[in-house]
Amino acid sequence: MNARDIEIFRSVMVAGTASKTAALLGISQSAVSQSLRKLEASAGLCLFQRVRGRLVPTQEAKILLVDVERHFVGLEAIAHRISSLRSNGLNRLTVSAYPALGLNFLPKVVAAFLDQFPQTQISLQVMSSKDVHHHVSTGQADFGLMADEMPVVGLEHSRFFQAPGVVVMRAGDPLSRKRMIAMDDLDGRNFIVLNAEDSSRKYLDGLLHAQGVSPNRVVETPYSQTVCELTLQGAGIGIANPITALDFIDRGLVMKRLSVDVEFRGILLFRTDRLFSESTKRFLKFTRIQLQQDQQDIRKIIDS
Repeated sequence: MNARDIEIFRSVMVAGTASKTAALLGISQSAVSQSLRKLEASAGLCLFQRVRGRLVPTQEAKILLVDVERHFVGLEAIAHRISSLRSNGLNRLTVSAYPALGLNFLPKVVAAFLDQFPQTQISLQVMSSKDVHHHVSTGQADFGLMADEMPVVGLEHSRFFQAPGVVVMRAGDPLSRKRMIAMDDLDGRNFIVLNAEDSSRKYLDGLLHAQGVSPNRVVETPYSQTVCELTLQGAGIGIANPITALDFIDRGLVMKRLSVDVEFRGILLFRTDRLFSESTKRFLKFTRIQLQQDQQDIRKIIDS
């Protein structure tokens, strides 16, 4: 088998028909059919059933496509990197981050970084932790920041931050007069929770069950940003990532300590086979400076 036959196979699987593949690749339909027959012969597998002139993929073809797609994702990542180097040299940085750090925290870092290094072009992509993992593993990002519920097998990683969650509420809420929120204070309250797969949610559920506390779970959402926004809109109270909650304080959000620590963690993710560029090293230094500043501000707020 050769690379061209694999490419034609992939195109047929994606386009759905030999005629569409032929038009897409600028070859004849007979050339598509011939290539597929060559691939089947060399592989010793039946990849398509011919049904009334149509190509119907077999189960073997569907399984093969998984590995073929991995191959092409790698090639696309290489092409992306070459394009970036050609147009911007080493002064380009691509960062993938989950919303807790990507929507408010990293924009502050980017602004401070560009103030000192204005020639750097930055691509900041905000996405789910699963997609962050994919972007880093396929080389589409120089590094990633994600939550800790994703496996990190095959990638280098370190803990970027760890902090206890805060109870968030609107100004004027009866709990806002307390310095620290006890677990019993959550009993019966309209409560906004993170999705069940979130590690902090799992730990919190265990604590609530152990202490017999039953808040009224009114909304479930994947992001601390949404917890904070729903709280401001009066939907209830919740427990959120303090780095996220900090950016809602100016809008009237109140955050308080919880009597037990429900940890939120962020993971720095990067490939083992790639050295950090100088731009990446400098940017990571800026992220740690900003994190230190945010953590100081959080302590001032919840200790006041």
